[in-house]
Amino acid sequence: MKLQAIFFVLGLLLVFLGTTMIAPALLDWWLGESNWEVFAQSAALTLLVGGLCSLANRPHGEIALSIRETFLMTAVTWLVLSAFSALPFIFSTITTTHTDSFFEAISALTTTGASVIAGLDFVPKGILLWRSLLQWLGGIGIIVMALTVMPILHIGGMHLFRSEFSDRSEKVLPRVSQITKAIFWTYVLLTVMCAIAMWLAGMTIFEAICHSMATVSTGGMSTSDGSIAYFDNIGIEIIMMIFMAIGGSSLLLYVRIFHGDIKTLWQDSQTRLYLALIILLPLGLTLWRWSHQDVPFAASMRESFFNGISILTTSGFSTTDYGNWGTLPLIIFFIMMFIGGCTGSTSGGIKVFRFKVIYQLTRIQIYKLYRPHAVVVPTYNRQPIPTGVFDSVMTFMSLFILSFAGLAIGLAAYDLDFITAISGAVAALSNIGPGFGSMIGPLDNYALVPEGAKWLLMIGMILGRLELLTIFVLFTPKFWED
Repeated sequence: MKLQAIFFVLGLLLVFLGTTMIAPALLDWWLGESNWEVFAQSAALTLLVGGLCSLANRPHGEIALSIRETFLMTAVTWLVLSAFSALPFIFSTITTTHTDSFFEAISALTTTGASVIAGLDFVPKGILLWRSLLQWLGGIGIIVMALTVMPILHIGGMHLFRSEFSDRSEKVLPRVSQITKAIFWTYVLLTVMCAIAMWLAGMTIFEAICHSMATVSTGGMSTSDGSIAYFDNIGIEIIMMIFMAIGGSSLLLYVRIFHGDIKTLWQDSQTRLYLALIILLPLGLTLWRWSHQDVPFAASMRESFFNGISILTTSGFSTTDYGNWGTLPLIIFFIMMFIGGCTGSTSGGIKVFRFKVIYQLTRIQIYKLYRPHAVVVPTYNRQPIPTGVFDSVMTFMSLFILSFAGLAIGLAAYDLDFITAISGAVAALSNIGPGFGSMIGPLDNYALVPEGAKWLLMIGMILGRLELLTIFVLFTPKFWED
């Protein structure tokens, strides 16, 4: 196994991570906050380790990794970057334990958005910016991983989605590297547009920058304990709904749109189902609360759409404690936590694409019950779905359900109540952040969760972010055999 190449890439990524720590250091220094030294020390240590790691393992010629090495590199990269991302929290007094420091860093980098920090309104701005930067970097890292690594590993059918994109846009973007570059600049453009819009709607420049990175990346970490309820501004909420919906859809489609292929947004069946879900489910909640709870229609619509879109895109922002809306809304929110956004997006969850594939498989199986000799070819966007896609989707679904059950049982073992245990498990695996209940609800944080349970939640965040298979394969003996 070519560990030298893995360490070289890891070193380069650590150098990049250390460089990004300079931004919050400069912000705190400019504002006169002593916390700038924390980021300076963290940046120096990260740059030193990353520089030595890359120089000592510089390969000769091109880097060519096997599938096994790609699996290992993907898992190790996320784990090591999460550890070094925790340094500013460890060196500061913002978090009281190393566990909390790791939890905050992993939650941000995986765009989960669960936090253990209370009193965000009084936290140094460098820390707030660092959390937003981690979410933003994690978001683009997720998309690049979905586009370059997951197709190689045949996880979740992304190779079908990418090849279908490449076939249609070969004259514009003939290589994957060009597609990746186009997605990066699209991601940057969307973030800038979101920041400007929120600034014009009433946020300060700093708040707009932090929230734009957290919104487009569907991370969900705010600069205030009250999340978006702190602003009480319907204009800001509408802007965030739009960009959360964009972040939860495939950025590949927006690259096409920016190159003139406007019809592609509606031609993609995954996107059509996704748009239907983020409209119909919140609309159903609106009508139910209006008719059964006597909530004014305008208020019901405002709260239902914002919080519904936030959960479905796995962003995790909130404007109210929707856990107190009643049994039916709680069940609908719980189901939305499993669904997630689209393949090729920054969101977590099972993904709409997989549900489309399962629907095709179920439809064909039912059809064959009364037409056993019929030959039916399952399709996605009028393209045949390879058998391998069905296998990977069903494997993922099985592992997701088993991981959810195991995580929920583990959390219950720490005496967490039923609602907290099951909602915390799916919130971690789907990278959503807030769960239900008095401890981890939409307007609470994870500070009071037992330390052991926090480590279980961190494992869940990593598993969900890396699509489960990337981690589980490392624990099979055959993987390590030459």
